Amino acid sequence: MNALLDRVGGVYALPVILAILAFAAIGSTSTWVTLTAAGLAMGMMIFLMASGLSLIFGLMDVLNFGHSAFVSFGAFIAASVLAALGAWLAADSVLLNIAALMAAIAAATAFGALAGWGFERVIVKPVYKDHLRQILITMGALIVAEQLLLAIWGGTPIAVARPAFLTGSIIIGDVAIEAYRIFALLLGLVVYVGMYLALNRTRIGLLIRAGVENREMVESLGFRIDRLFIGVFMAGSALAAMGGAMWAGYQSLITPALGQELMIIVFIVVIIGGLGSIQGSLLGAILVGLMTNYVAFLFPKLALASNMLLMMAVLLWRPYGLKPAVKG
Repeated sequence: MNALLDRVGGVYALPVILAILAFAAIGSTSTWVTLTAAGLAMGMMIFLMASGLSLIFGLMDVLNFGHSAFVSFGAFIAASVLAALGAWLAADSVLLNIAALMAAIAAATAFGALAGWGFERVIVKPVYKDHLRQILITMGALIVAEQLLLAIWGGTPIAVARPAFLTGSIIIGDVAIEAYRIFALLLGLVVYVGMYLALNRTRIGLLIRAGVENREMVESLGFRIDRLFIGVFMAGSALAAMGGAMWAGYQSLITPALGQELMIIVFIVVIIGGLGSIQGSLLGAILVGLMTNYVAFLFPKLALASNMLLMMAVLLWRPYGLKPAVKG
């Protein structure tokens, strides 16, 4: 099986194979295109949340179960900014629409970075190399974060407005694709390209990748890899908040339980893709997004279990994930 898969592109061919199988099962071209576009957009938003966590896992060996708190705060901060700029969102000017959306995403991302710095200094730093305490303390931090969300925004679901230029769908023949999903897909691609270039074309990226593979060797060469920890943690938290901001617009209605609902799926993506791997996170997120949408259409009763089944199948085949940067 591995030899055959390598001939058609290796593990990167898995989303294509999944899409082909889904097309055969669905039958309708227009429905398949709509579901595929929705799956890719969903996958890109999940990638934003999962990529930072994957790097934190791989480089810092930190089991941060509080990662989804940044997703929740990113969603609520973006919703608040969009509500404050409601006049810009509803304006006929596309420039004002874009300015409001960028302001919301920037506010969420900036908060994620700053909150990530405080979280790493206060919560994570005292429990390095102690996985049990990491799980306990970061789960506790997630509970506290949810209570803060309740105290600030209340428990009532909050509606999230979309910019006028991203409302509605783009019609191509008999295929309808939501404009917001196209934007989410493009944003995810831009972030992935930026991360790929940063990790593969810069000195800091070289040190991060080397630290993921062999931290002791990097330190023995005289580099202070621990100084990268805070930067990686801040970047991962900022990406989580950005993903939360995009997810808020995707869902249109958010609650303080948003982070907990997404925590499982984010961890599934990291496990499927492999620890410390940005390519693996992207591949895992796309597979999860496509699987969720295809199964929800074909077998609605299996929708909730589909991602768990996908993770089990991948781990039985490749115990370290599809594209791990570290093994063990």
